[in-house]
Amino acid sequence: MKTSHLPRGTQGVALLEVLVAILLFALGVLALVGLQGALTRAQTDSKIRTDAAALASEVIGRMWADIDKLADYNGTSCASHTRCKSWQDKVALTLPKGTSTITVTAGTGDVAVRLNWTTPSGETHRYETHTTIVTAN
Repeated sequence: MKTSHLPRGTQGVALLEVLVAILLFALGVLALVGLQGALTRAQTDSKIRTDAAALASEVIGRMWADIDKLADYNGTSCASHTRCKSWQDKVALTLPKGTSTITVTAGTGDVAVRLNWTTPSGETHRYETHTTIVTAN
């Protein structure tokens, strides 16, 4: 019969150490998975905000190029103007549940562009920019 040379009460300590090591490793892996999810959400939110800023700049550029029809970009009449309507369609395709509002103040040339979107998690966001477009008289 074989007898153990370990002191009484120390048998099974190695197994316990292995179980603790596996537990710590599993917690580390779970933390990394959670971090990856948070990074993916942050990257997605950042991309959408960048897209919103680019879309707002794009419509302002279109307005400068189409300065004679600046009033056609205002409010609800935007849908009847081809260049503005194509931009609104692009907003709807680019931003999740994206909507847009353009306000042109007659006489002053002040322009406000507002973009709204809702993330898949249900959070609503808004990007707003203001500029002045003045025609040379």
